[in-house]
Amino acid sequence: MERKKTKNRREFIRSSVRFGMVLVLGGAGGLAFRNASKDQWVWQVDPFKCSWCGRCATNCVLNPSAVKCVHAYQLCGYCDLCGGYLIPGHSARTTAAENQLCPTSAIERKFVEEPYYEYKINEDLCIGCAKCAEGCSAFGNGSLHLQVMHHLCVNCNECAIARACPSDAIVRVKQSDPYLMKGGFTGDGEET
Repeated sequence: MERKKTKNRREFIRSSVRFGMVLVLGGAGGLAFRNASKDQWVWQVDPFKCSWCGRCATNCVLNPSAVKCVHAYQLCGYCDLCGGYLIPGHSARTTAAENQLCPTSAIERKFVEEPYYEYKINEDLCIGCAKCAEGCSAFGNGSLHLQVMHHLCVNCNECAIARACPSDAIVRVKQSDPYLMKGGFTGDGEET
Protein backbone atom coordinates (compact mmCIF):
# COMPACT_ATOMS: atom_id res chain seq x y z
CA MET A 1 0.00 0.00 0.00
CA GLU A 2 2.88 2.31 0.76
CA ARG A 3 4.27 1.78 -2.72
CA LYS A 4 0.98 2.64 -4.41
CA LYS A 5 0.86 6.06 -2.69
CA THR A 6 4.37 6.85 -3.98
CA LYS A 7 3.41 5.95 -7.50
CA ASN A 8 0.29 8.09 -7.31
CA ARG A 9 2.29 10.98 -5.92
CA ARG A 10 4.76 10.74 -8.82
CA GLU A 11 1.95 10.59 -11.34
CA PHE A 12 0.33 13.59 -9.66
CA ILE A 13 3.56 15.59 -9.81
CA ARG A 14 4.18 14.63 -13.46
CA SER A 15 0.66 15.52 -14.51
CA SER A 16 0.85 18.79 -12.55
CA VAL A 17 4.10 19.71 -14.30
CA ARG A 18 2.60 18.83 -17.70
CA PHE A 19 -0.52 20.85 -16.95
CA GLY A 20 1.63 23.79 -15.81
CA MET A 21 3.70 23.63 -18.99
CA VAL A 22 0.58 23.53 -21.16
CA LEU A 23 -0.84 26.48 -19.22
CA VAL A 24 2.38 28.51 -19.60
CA LEU A 25 2.70 27.73 -23.32
CA GLY A 26 -0.97 28.45 -23.91
CA GLY A 27 -0.71 31.78 -22.07
CA ALA A 28 2.40 32.78 -24.02
CA GLY A 29 0.70 31.83 -27.30
CA GLY A 30 -2.39 33.81 -26.34
CA LEU A 31 -0.32 36.90 -25.55
CA ALA A 32 1.56 36.59 -28.83
CA PHE A 33 -1.72 36.28 -30.75
CA ARG A 34 -3.23 39.25 -28.93
CA ASN A 35 -0.20 41.43 -29.67
CA ALA A 36 -0.12 40.32 -33.32
CA SER A 37 -3.80 41.07 -33.85
CA LYS A 38 -3.69 44.33 -31.88
CA ASP A 39 -3.74 47.32 -34.22
CA GLN A 40 -0.46 49.25 -34.27
CA TRP A 41 -0.35 53.00 -34.83
CA VAL A 42 1.80 54.88 -37.36
CA TRP A 43 2.43 58.54 -38.21
CA GLN A 44 0.73 60.13 -41.20
CA VAL A 45 0.13 63.52 -42.80
CA ASP A 46 -3.50 64.66 -42.84
CA PRO A 47 -3.67 66.29 -46.30
CA PHE A 48 -6.64 68.41 -45.27
CA LYS A 49 -4.70 70.05 -42.41
CA CYS A 50 -1.30 70.38 -44.13
CA SER A 51 -0.14 73.99 -44.61
CA TRP A 52 2.86 73.10 -46.85
CA CYS A 53 5.33 74.73 -44.43
CA GLY A 54 8.28 72.62 -45.65
CA ARG A 55 9.15 71.33 -42.17
CA CYS A 56 8.59 67.70 -43.23
CA ALA A 57 11.75 67.99 -45.32
CA THR A 58 13.87 69.57 -42.59
CA ASN A 59 12.61 68.07 -39.31
CA CYS A 60 12.46 64.34 -40.08
CA VAL A 61 15.13 62.26 -38.33
CA LEU A 62 15.86 60.64 -41.70
CA ASN A 63 17.73 62.38 -44.50
CA PRO A 64 16.03 62.62 -46.92
CA SER A 65 12.71 62.73 -45.13
CA ALA A 66 10.29 59.77 -44.99
CA VAL A 67 7.58 62.22 -46.11
CA LYS A 68 7.08 62.21 -49.87
CA CYS A 69 4.68 63.74 -52.34
CA VAL A 70 1.94 61.48 -53.71
CA HIS A 71 -0.46 62.06 -56.57
CA ALA A 72 -4.20 61.36 -56.35
CA TYR A 73 -4.67 60.73 -60.07
CA GLN A 74 -8.48 60.74 -59.84
CA LEU A 75 -8.39 64.41 -58.80
CA CYS A 76 -5.81 65.53 -61.35
CA GLY A 77 -6.83 67.56 -64.39
CA TYR A 78 -3.68 66.45 -66.28
CA CYS A 79 -3.17 70.11 -67.21
CA ASP A 80 -0.49 71.43 -69.54
CA LEU A 81 0.01 74.31 -67.13
CA CYS A 82 0.29 72.38 -63.84
CA GLY A 83 0.63 74.57 -60.74
CA GLY A 84 2.50 71.81 -58.92
CA TYR A 85 4.99 71.27 -61.73
CA LEU A 86 5.78 74.69 -63.22
CA ILE A 87 6.98 77.80 -61.42
CA PRO A 88 4.04 80.24 -61.14
CA GLY A 89 4.20 83.08 -63.64
CA HIS A 90 6.77 81.34 -65.82
CA SER A 91 5.87 81.62 -69.48
CA ALA A 92 7.81 78.59 -70.76
CA ARG A 93 6.08 75.23 -70.43
CA THR A 94 9.11 73.04 -70.94
CA THR A 95 10.68 70.43 -68.68
CA ALA A 96 13.82 72.54 -68.23
CA ALA A 97 14.99 72.70 -64.62
CA GLU A 98 14.58 76.48 -64.43
CA ASN A 99 10.86 76.09 -65.20
CA GLN A 100 10.15 73.40 -62.61
CA LEU A 101 8.80 74.16 -59.16
CA CYS A 102 10.39 71.05 -57.59
CA PRO A 103 13.98 71.77 -56.48
CA THR A 104 15.05 68.15 -57.10
CA SER A 105 13.09 67.46 -60.33
CA ALA A 106 11.16 64.69 -58.56
CA ILE A 107 8.06 65.23 -60.72
CA GLU A 108 8.24 63.56 -64.10
CA ARG A 109 6.01 64.94 -66.84
CA LYS A 110 4.81 62.66 -69.63
CA PHE A 111 2.75 63.74 -72.65
CA VAL A 112 -0.60 61.95 -72.94
CA GLU A 113 -2.40 63.88 -75.73
CA GLU A 114 -2.93 67.53 -76.49
CA PRO A 115 -3.25 69.36 -74.01
CA TYR A 116 -2.88 66.66 -71.31
CA TYR A 117 0.18 65.52 -69.38
CA GLU A 118 0.63 62.88 -66.70
CA TYR A 119 2.70 63.74 -63.66
CA LYS A 120 4.50 61.03 -61.69
CA ILE A 121 6.48 61.43 -58.50
CA ASN A 122 9.95 59.89 -58.38
CA GLU A 123 10.05 58.93 -54.69
CA ASP A 124 13.84 58.57 -54.70
CA LEU A 125 14.24 62.25 -55.64
CA CYS A 126 11.42 63.70 -53.50
CA ILE A 127 12.57 65.39 -50.27
CA GLY A 128 9.09 66.26 -48.92
CA CYS A 129 9.50 70.04 -49.26
CA ALA A 130 5.78 70.48 -50.19
CA LYS A 131 6.43 73.11 -52.88
CA CYS A 132 4.54 71.06 -55.47
CA ALA A 133 1.64 70.35 -53.08
CA GLU A 134 1.34 74.04 -52.28
CA GLY A 135 1.42 74.98 -55.98
CA CYS A 136 -1.12 72.31 -56.87
CA SER A 137 -3.49 73.45 -54.13
CA ALA A 138 -3.10 77.13 -55.02
CA PHE A 139 -3.59 76.78 -58.77
CA GLY A 140 -5.20 73.37 -59.15
CA ASN A 141 -7.34 70.88 -57.32
CA GLY A 142 -4.85 69.62 -54.74
CA SER A 143 -4.13 66.24 -56.30
CA LEU A 144 -0.49 66.48 -55.13
CA HIS A 145 -0.11 66.13 -51.37
CA LEU A 146 2.31 64.75 -48.78
CA GLN A 147 2.30 61.33 -47.09
CA VAL A 148 4.61 59.50 -44.69
CA MET A 149 6.04 56.50 -46.56
CA HIS A 150 5.92 53.65 -44.07
CA HIS A 151 8.53 51.56 -45.85
CA LEU A 152 10.95 54.42 -45.01
CA CYS A 153 9.60 55.76 -41.70
CA VAL A 154 11.13 54.45 -38.46
CA ASN A 155 7.88 55.29 -36.58
CA CYS A 156 9.48 57.31 -33.77
CA ASN A 157 7.60 57.36 -30.47
CA GLU A 158 7.39 61.13 -30.77
CA CYS A 159 7.68 62.25 -34.37
CA ALA A 160 10.03 65.22 -34.78
CA ILE A 161 7.93 66.50 -37.67
CA ALA A 162 4.74 66.31 -35.58
CA ARG A 163 6.41 68.46 -32.90
CA ALA A 164 7.39 71.09 -35.49
CA CYS A 165 4.19 71.05 -37.56
CA PRO A 166 2.36 74.39 -37.15
CA SER A 167 -0.97 73.00 -38.35
CA ASP A 168 -0.99 69.70 -36.37
CA ALA A 169 -1.23 67.80 -39.66
CA ILE A 170 1.00 64.91 -38.50
CA VAL A 171 -1.33 62.45 -36.76
CA ARG A 172 -1.36 58.83 -35.60
CA VAL A 173 -3.49 56.42 -37.64
CA LYS A 174 -4.04 52.67 -37.49
CA GLN A 175 -1.43 50.66 -39.35
CA SER A 176 -4.22 48.73 -41.05
CA ASP A 177 -5.38 51.98 -42.74
CA PRO A 178 -2.16 54.05 -42.95
CA TYR A 179 -2.72 56.44 -45.84
CA LEU A 180 -4.98 59.47 -45.70
CA MET A 181 -5.64 60.45 -49.30
CA LYS A 182 -7.61 63.25 -50.88
CA GLY A 183 -10.63 62.28 -52.91
CA GLY A 184 -11.18 58.98 -51.07
CA PHE A 185 -8.51 57.18 -53.06
CA THR A 186 -5.27 55.46 -52.16
CA GLY A 187 -1.97 56.21 -53.89
CA ASP A 188 -2.49 53.18 -56.17
CA GLY A 189 -5.74 54.59 -57.53
CA GLU A 190 -7.85 52.20 -55.46
CA GLU A 191 -10.99 53.64 -53.91
CA THR A 192 -11.13 53.57 -50.10
